[in-house]
Amino acid sequence: MAIQEQELSGPWQPPVRVIGSRRRRRTVQARLRSGVLEVLVPESMPERERLRWAGIMRARIERQLQRAQPTDNRLEERAQALNRRIFGGRLRWNSVSFAEQGRRWGSCSYTAGVVRISHRAAKLPSWVLDYLLVHELAHLEHADHGPAFWELVMRFPMAERARGYLMAIDHGFGEGEGEEETLRP
Repeated sequence: MAIQEQELSGPWQPPVRVIGSRRRRRTVQARLRSGVLEVLVPESMPERERLRWAGIMRARIERQLQRAQPTDNRLEERAQALNRRIFGGRLRWNSVSFAEQGRRWGSCSYTAGVVRISHRAAKLPSWVLDYLLVHELAHLEHADHGPAFWELVMRFPMAERARGYLMAIDHGFGEGEGEEETLRP
């Protein structure tokens, strides 16, 4: 959903289109299409009921979008959970946050304990974002991409799949040149 890119600080007020369907008997469905909230209702539904359902569905989708929004706090919580699960809780850092990064997916300053994940990664599936966090957190123990580093990263169950996913994205956007060494063991 493209609306995830927009900040949801106040009530979300997208244009609403209520569509009556002869096929639909009892159910109501909502979807986002090009920034317009389409609410699909039975054709026989009274106008007052249609408006009520439009409000209900708007609120429901707004809650879903709020939960899906990337925040530094959520990223920190994910990093803590991965630290416990993959690294036995032994890693320590000063900050984990999203940052603007042109070509990189993430970075780690191991001496300062600062982990940054590209804002672009916020739109990726959660397992790919988790892989990026594991990759950068592993740099807190190993600054280079040596065998010991990759041994840590490969503890993440979907590491190979996530690396392939990122390589495909980079290849598709022509950004894969020169970064392959950070993605392969």
